[in-house]
Amino acid sequence: MKYDVVGLGVCTMDLLMVVDELPGSELVQRAHASALAGGGPVATALVALARLGARTAMLDLVGDDLIGRMILAELDTEGIDTAGVAIDAGSTSAQAAILVRKSDGARAITFTPGTSGELPVAMLNEEAIRAARILHLNGRHWQACLRGAHAARQAGVMVSFDGGSHRFRPEHRELLPMVDICIVAEEYAASCTGAASPEQAAQALLQCGPRVVGVTCGMQGSYLLSADGEAFHQPAYPVDQVIDTTRAGDAYHGGFLFGIARGLSLREAARFASATGALNTRALGGRAALPTLSRLQAFLETRG
Repeated sequence: MKYDVVGLGVCTMDLLMVVDELPGSELVQRAHASALAGGGPVATALVALARLGARTAMLDLVGDDLIGRMILAELDTEGIDTAGVAIDAGSTSAQAAILVRKSDGARAITFTPGTSGELPVAMLNEEAIRAARILHLNGRHWQACLRGAHAARQAGVMVSFDGGSHRFRPEHRELLPMVDICIVAEEYAASCTGAASPEQAAQALLQCGPRVVGVTCGMQGSYLLSADGEAFHQPAYPVDQVIDTTRAGDAYHGGFLFGIARGLSLREAARFASATGALNTRALGGRAALPTLSRLQAFLETRG
């Protein structure tokens, strides 16, 4: 395989600011710190994978503006193949403004998709998908997403789905039967299934067709089930100081897929995922503290 993981999603550029309060009404406040960094759930998972040593490629459509050039430059610096990222002349790229509460790392996110629009199916690099072990997506570029999942299944490539908090859409149920690995946030799981608990939601999602289901619950850890009957709770790993929880879930996906691509067991992949997500909260920005493989292994060794 040419790639361990190919990602299909929307890349953004994030402006982050650490503040005392998240806005509930009109206010003016001075930020304690700020950062400008690339974002997007799938793209950040790929950066996590690349830092750990995986071979990755990104599929997306960005504008030919300054933001788009910054997005591509950062992915290139991380060693991610961007040949499958199309550029839409005359359009703008996606951006997000993220306020991070200093006391606990909680966030308020405002997102603008830009004008580049959806990646057309005709521009989807199916050759890259067929050359991967895993296709990772989150439902963005919907028609291309469906086509990519079909192409992956036909080529024997595993399909991984990231269901982010507050991002459930009813049409996602059409995709789930084509998914092998379905890891979603607790809020997504509840919205999708109507289940009262993460464990019940995981069971309901497993009935939709995935071979592996995970429900992430922040500091309460994650619940994982497999079609083979394996079921367990993976605790969250504490770190000395939480600076920013932005993209911790995306980092979790990166760590998990790295473990699966390397042939680790489900439990070991979950440990990699939990540790990668935890380590990524130690600095401002969704990618600033993503670990290398040696750093991740050292962290896990200290946790027994």
